[in-house]
Amino acid sequence: MRLIASLSSSLSFVLKNPKKKITGSEILRIPSAMSSWACKKCTFVNPPSQKSECQICLSSASPPLPSSPSPSSSSSSPKWSCKACTFFNPYSNSTCEICDTRCPVLLISNSNDTTDHDSDVGSVFFPLRHCNKRKTIDNEDDSSEPLNLKPEASSKAIKVAENLDSGNAFSSFKILSYNVWFREDLELHKRMKAIGDIVQLHSPDFICFQEVTPNIYDIFKQSTWWNGYRCSVSSEMAYSRPYFCMVLSKHPVKSFSNKPFSNSMMGRELCIAEVEDGSGKSLVIATSHLESPCPAPPKWDQMYSKERVEQANEALNILKKHPNVIFGGDMNWDDKLDGQYPLQGGWIDAWSQLRPNENGWTYDTKSNQMLTGNRTLQKRLDRFICRFHDLKISSIDMIGMDSIPGILYNKEKKARKEIKQLVLPVLPSDHYGLLLTISKPSICRLVGFDFSSAPVIPWKFFHFGRVAFALLSGSMASYSAILFWPVSLVALDSS
Repeated sequence: MRLIASLSSSLSFVLKNPKKKITGSEILRIPSAMSSWACKKCTFVNPPSQKSECQICLSSASPPLPSSPSPSSSSSSPKWSCKACTFFNPYSNSTCEICDTRCPVLLISNSNDTTDHDSDVGSVFFPLRHCNKRKTIDNEDDSSEPLNLKPEASSKAIKVAENLDSGNAFSSFKILSYNVWFREDLELHKRMKAIGDIVQLHSPDFICFQEVTPNIYDIFKQSTWWNGYRCSVSSEMAYSRPYFCMVLSKHPVKSFSNKPFSNSMMGRELCIAEVEDGSGKSLVIATSHLESPCPAPPKWDQMYSKERVEQANEALNILKKHPNVIFGGDMNWDDKLDGQYPLQGGWIDAWSQLRPNENGWTYDTKSNQMLTGNRTLQKRLDRFICRFHDLKISSIDMIGMDSIPGILYNKEKKARKEIKQLVLPVLPSDHYGLLLTISKPSICRLVGFDFSSAPVIPWKFFHFGRVAFALLSGSMASYSAILFWPVSLVALDSS
């Protein structure tokens, strides 16, 4: 308010003397009786009544501004203005004395420049900018020094890339497949929050989502976990369809592609992400939502089994050219109706391989209490189909089987001629998710040696003296000789 009063007085002087030309520096000096003074520490313009110290920073008062330019002011040492707090610092300072903000790079490089500066520098009050007492780097300066001046959002993406582009091949990784359920009138935000919590809990390297709507896409995009992934679906693509599948990857992606199925009446397609495993080898992650059965009046026979089987074969034919492939998603598969899933040519079903004695029902109207009252359906609709050259499946788990704490919803169920009101828990989705872990085989398996089927090796080929020498010498070559001695012995024995 005092500053406004000072400026008002100056403006009155100008209005009373319209023919008098004055400079910007003279505005601050008239009328001289005011004797307002700018604090040399924080640049706040103090009123005449404040003579001993600054009202803002309590620094000692500087003498009032003279009525005419002072010769000494022009010969004083040059200073630079801090862009955070506007304090004028000596050129010898590399950081601001008040807030520790770094001096602009250009000024540092020209610190020996003795060019005279205007006498009014230091007497003008600049609007204060927020200062958080933290050392910062001005990204508007001349980049004569190799500084990292990326924005925050970009730096986060770079950090992810740095961690993944380090060249170290990952020895194991996880893939999550989840049909998130496109029903939006049943606690959509809370359900998607629960799915996000699952993502953060397991931190999968790759995610295959099905039944994603534009609204679900927006919710995911605003979540904190989203920033760690690259997504196969852009915002423009997401808003052009009612629902879709998408692949997310923590690792560098060589390409994303979508291949619509030739026979789909529901707009179903194969979504493919080709990534690198860190050692330069290609890995393909694919997902899909195969044609859905639609039992409805009048005949209740629209099961689309033929289309679904054709789509499964079409997907595997597209993917088989790649050495390492993981195809996960909502296959809508019914073994009784559709037959065995087509697994020719080295394809494996991860659940059948690792848990052959468990049903693996990812859609279960009995165990999923949110679906109480629905027509009974217990099927292994969701699957991981894999084909590997130098990888192996380690584990597979079902996730998202717990209800969301404290969340209930009302459901009407018709029983004969009565309508019953049910109060049911809410789960993240009507499907359960699948979490697959993939690992690389041991080094002995990579070189073609399997200890489980190794022949009995005669002891005459094993020389204790060589082993003792290797242990004592400590050389890597000697250790390697010990590590691979069974391979050599098998070769000798077979000859």
